[in-house]
Amino acid sequence: MTITDVSRCTMEVIEVEEFLRNPPPGFTVEAGYRFVKSDPENCCVFIDDFELSRGGKVVFQHSQGKKITVRNLGDYTRFRKNLTSKKIYILVSACESKPSSTDKKAPKNRRVLQQYVVSIDGRNPLIKWEIERGLDRTISSVAGESYRVDIDLCDALRGWAGESFCLLGNREKVTPVWKDTCFTLKYYSDALFDFPHWLGFSKRHFKISYHGR
Repeated sequence: MTITDVSRCTMEVIEVEEFLRNPPPGFTVEAGYRFVKSDPENCCVFIDDFELSRGGKVVFQHSQGKKITVRNLGDYTRFRKNLTSKKIYILVSACESKPSSTDKKAPKNRRVLQQYVVSIDGRNPLIKWEIERGLDRTISSVAGESYRVDIDLCDALRGWAGESFCLLGNREKVTPVWKDTCFTLKYYSDALFDFPHWLGFSKRHFKISYHGR
């Protein structure tokens, strides 16, 4: 499968240059690919400002960034509703499988092969169920404390790529290491002595699965 093949069901993966040249419904691109507008009524964008490989900064308007902070139940409820009622967009990187250094535990040293905008449909019943289950389990495990939870698309990307993934312009099959596949919710409670959070015990993580084409 090449990067131009797109899932018709729950997930789309688009090479970033192709995304900027031909933005999908809900997006418009201005100023020579430098400024991207999105429809906040239908799109949840979690993409930080980034540099293109050929140079130039890209900014997504209405993006919440990859780390979202909420401080009360109302903010949390709105965030949760947005995730399960809109399409979710993040920017990920496909990296070479072997690190460029001898330290195998250092994914930051892996060379980036290509970047992609990934979209999943939070309205899809299976995706919605996974998001709600992951958030519910997080809340029940931290008992009103501050916490952070990483929502990870790595497994979904691996399932999408399968065994026949080819980079754009490269006929050779590769098995990339996917990087930057999470976006993070940070919740800060009003607890005066929030020791578990201060000590790093309130970190949670759940993954979104791939549900086929």
